[in-house]
Amino acid sequence: MRGAIGTSWWSGRFIEVLETLGVGARLQRGRNYARRGQVMSLDIDAGTVLASVQGSRAKPYRVRIGLRAFGKAEWASVEEALAGNAWYVATLLAGEMPADIEDVFTGVGLSLFPRGADELSLDCSCPDWEVPCKHLAAVFYLLAEQFDDDPFRILAWRGREREDLLGRMHEADSAGGNETRAGAPLTDVLDTFYVSPAPLPQRRRSVGGALLLDQLPPVDVTVRSRPLTEVLRPVYAALRKSAERPSDPVDRP
Repeated sequence: MRGAIGTSWWSGRFIEVLETLGVGARLQRGRNYARRGQVMSLDIDAGTVLASVQGSRAKPYRVRIGLRAFGKAEWASVEEALAGNAWYVATLLAGEMPADIEDVFTGVGLSLFPRGADELSLDCSCPDWEVPCKHLAAVFYLLAEQFDDDPFRILAWRGREREDLLGRMHEADSAGGNETRAGAPLTDVLDTFYVSPAPLPQRRRSVGGALLLDQLPPVDVTVRSRPLTEVLRPVYAALRKSAERPSDPVDRP
């Protein structure tokens, strides 16, 4: 268990939301529960977080945190907006969460994070009257920690699994690439397909191995008690000699 949460912007943003909902003040209490391993299980699904938390009784308490999952049409609007921006597509395909992705949701009339306490349904089977109780606070703490590890869990809570979203982004990326690469059929351009569209630059002669090695900063590495640069010097010399052979077609007059 890590000692801190909120190390990523998305987890920090979730904690800000919890603060506005009155949960933030109880996160320390939940942290103590979570660090003692009393959250036995935690599952994130579309619209629901289900957890089992060991309390003072023998039977673990059942915890549920509900948040409305977006429907198919709503997600289609989000994905269309994301696919229309190459930066969003590239960032998501790289496994990262765009820092301004909230603006995308706002632009289609949605909110990635809950905007108020009324958007969350909190339930725990413990007898504690306080809401959120320490068991709910422990689950919120672990949620923030899991969001640190994988921001796509936030999207899964809203109804879109990582694989589904990335699959759609990959399709958008491929479609965009196909449009830019579309052209004449290959059978019609075979005569010129392998011809360079521009002259290749004249190859420059290789830099002398000794000169290159002498320009390196001190390297504190030895090979069988010999400095690495001295071991490499014959190799560079051989490469230079090979590059300067008269048989090299590039160097012919």
